[in-house]
Amino acid sequence: MSNAPARTDIQWVKSTYSGGDGGQCLEWSPEHAARHGVVPVRDSKRPQGPTLMLTPEAFSGLVTLARGDA
Repeated sequence: MSNAPARTDIQWVKSTYSGGDGGQCLEWSPEHAARHGVVPVRDSKRPQGPTLMLTPEAFSGLVTLARGDA
């Protein structure tokens, strides 16, 4: 995992696990992940903020945690 500056060349998708009240908004880029093998993740409330670049395994763990399966 790394903490990278904001990326402007990535197409972002809001997670289906994000809250609908605007509080917990996570975005990721499946296109970038498929192309580069690294999953970018960011807070949609801070699109110019940092981007976490996760391994596919780390992203899978994040999804598991979001689902409450952990």
